[in-house]
Amino acid sequence: MKKAIATDKAPAAIGPYSQGIQAGGLTITSGQLPIDPATGAFAEGGIAGQTRQSLENVKAVLAAAGYTMDDVIKTTVFLKDMNDFAAMNEVYATFFSATPPARSAVEVARLPKDALLEIEAIAYK
Repeated sequence: MKKAIATDKAPAAIGPYSQGIQAGGLTITSGQLPIDPATGAFAEGGIAGQTRQSLENVKAVLAAAGYTMDDVIKTTVFLKDMNDFAAMNEVYATFFSATPPARSAVEVARLPKDALLEIEAIAYK
């Protein structure tokens, strides 16, 4: 059985989807844009600030399901510009302590609201 995950500590869905879905031991987040849920605006600080905010949003959705970033087994990072990879990676590394999850990172033509990146995660416990 699947259960929708929702929290006001991450941006509300901007379409017909859930912030996350929990099924059995898995929790899967929707792609999280770098929107500050308190202001509704993109995080400042370029790719570093937007990476941090997207991951904080992933973290908030996981927390609403009773998971932590240590439970993440896979992420996908969608980048507007692959030239931002190193700066994104530097911030990304601070969110995963012991064993980093598997990851894909791809450059895409365009993201919702013209974000610099979007990050989704799959967690298991």
